[in-house]
Parts: sequence; structure tokens; C-alpha cells
Amino acid sequence: MLEVKPIPEAGLTIAEAARRTGVSAHTLRYYERAGLVVTQVDRTSGGRRRYRKLDLDWIKICTKLRATGMPIKLIRRYAELVSAGRGNEEERLALLETHRADVLERLAELQENLKLIDRKIGVYRGRLEAGDADGLWAPGGTK
Repeated sequence: MLEVKPIPEAGLTIAEAARRTGVSAHTLRYYERAGLVVTQVDRTSGGRRRYRKLDLDWIKICTKLRATGMPIKLIRRYAELVSAGRGNEEERLALLETHRADVLERLAELQENLKLIDRKIGVYRGRLEAGDADGLWAPGGTK
């Protein structure tokens, strides 16, 4: 297991933050410009970004939500709600529950598609083992 070094008090550079979060520096800049980050990312006196633990934790949440297909618009809305603080927990919950339902629907669709793939694999294996795979249908083929 990799040892995770603590984040220095001065924060991490954008390159270090990119390494730790698994996204590119370009993506980090985009998340900030798109309003997906819940805090103002610190900057050095020279204007360079410095990422704190809270920033990295939030970026990981954003990447997980994106990986599950949540649109940027909804991640932005969720970030706005979180940034606004207390009092909107029901709206946050509703947003996440709606997204969860969407993810479950896509998972069910993927499971159905996987069943077809498994059936096709079974047919090919069976035909290859039986030695008559050349009898499988092929578009435009002659029989």
C-alpha cells in the first residue's frame, strides 16, 4: 500500500494536487473555473494555486460524481449548496437521491447488456469446443 504523505501547511502545488487526485492540472483549473470547487483555492503571493486537504477531498468527490455520469451543471449546483452552508440539506439529499436513481437505472441497463454479451460468449465457446464455429452467422457471408 502506498504511503500517503500529509499535506504541508503551505498546501500542494497544482502538479502535486493533480498527482494526488488522479486528474490533470488542466482539469483542476477547469473545476475551479466551472464553479465546482466549494472553497476558494489558496494562492501564493505570486498567484500560484496551493491546494489544501479540503480542496483535494472535494475534488475527489467531484471526480466520483463525474465518473457516475453526473452532469457538470448538477455538480456545480451541489457545490453551490455545500458552499452555502447549513439549511439546504434537504435539497442536497434530493439532488443526490435523484442522481443515485439515475445511476441505478444505468447499472440495470448495463446488467442487461452484459447478459447478452455472456450469452454470445457462451455460444462462441460452445461452437469452438464443438469444432463447428465456422457455422456461425456472418453478415454478407455465403453459406
